[in-house]
Amino acid sequence: MDINEITRRGFLKKSAIGVTAAIVGNEVASGTETPKTDWPEIQPDDGKSLGVALLQMTSAITNPAAASPWESIVMDASSVREHQEKNLNIADAACRRAAALGADIALFPEMWNIGYAVFDKRKPHAIESWQGLAVDADSAYVQHFVSLARELNMAICLTYLQKWHPAPRNVVSVISRTGDIVLTYAKVHTCDFMAEAAVSPGDEFPVCELVTKFGPVKVGCMTCYDFQFPEAARILMLNGAELILTPVATGLPEIYLDQIKIRAYDNAVVVAVANYANLPFDGNSVAYDAAGRRLVEPVSGGMECVQIARINLDKTRDIRRTTLLGNAFRRPRKYGKLVSNELDSGFSRIDFLGRPFDRLTR
Repeated sequence: MDINEITRRGFLKKSAIGVTAAIVGNEVASGTETPKTDWPEIQPDDGKSLGVALLQMTSAITNPAAASPWESIVMDASSVREHQEKNLNIADAACRRAAALGADIALFPEMWNIGYAVFDKRKPHAIESWQGLAVDADSAYVQHFVSLARELNMAICLTYLQKWHPAPRNVVSVISRTGDIVLTYAKVHTCDFMAEAAVSPGDEFPVCELVTKFGPVKVGCMTCYDFQFPEAARILMLNGAELILTPVATGLPEIYLDQIKIRAYDNAVVVAVANYANLPFDGNSVAYDAAGRRLVEPVSGGMECVQIARINLDKTRDIRRTTLLGNAFRRPRKYGKLVSNELDSGFSRIDFLGRPFDRLTR
């Protein structure tokens, strides 16, 4: 049985007992029944810890008539546009809830402006129509959250399909609490086995200094598939990142959570991950501190939640000063093979559009 079927059954089991609620920490915001849980209470704001809100939201941009969970995100561009305002309102409400819970940063799931909708490559002009959903920093979508960050005095890590030449990019923009876009990261490891074969990949892993009420913190981003490549988190650490914000749109089985944990531990960084609540993704948003300790318990079963990961920056920096990992005892002069473009034929792949994957052009 594949992981998507297991996820689907878990979701249906929860739905069968009437749990259609949005859960915020342990609080049921709506719905017919309160499930029994052993999730920990939201860690209180102790006045010393940076709060990162993982916005695990259900997208309004899905096809309810789809025959399977994965088919529910295959949509034509006109249907996506019909639901974009509702998606914006969902995120606005989640950000306000995060601010009320004392969050300093709110983290979105991947490509929220289109709900990670993808195209049917068999339909004429489907790729071009999907690419036409891209927006830029001056768009009403981005500017809404620029204004909201300023209003709430809270940084927002916003995701969207960005206008770009020759093709759009899958990006995350970090908006400071003063409403300034201080970093925009374009996903480097695009999912070329899916519709992301039609986007332009990014070229670098930038890090910015984000000013918070606890002082400046060095922030970088990974997006979804990036976390499955050790190089992404490693380069961010080498660029100075203390906190890696990671929007995703994927199932998060235990083996993926283990990968995220190890990215944090190996590099002495905090890694925070926000996923969609709805199928085919099914939540499990999570965060790990620089010692690889889990900061929030993952929630699945179709549950929406705003979870606050509390990060003590002093303790994070103590770990970085004392760890035997990270950049402490590395020997980079011996790692030349890591940047070689040589390819074992066993790893040759064809992308979603039927083209041989070419690492030199991607």
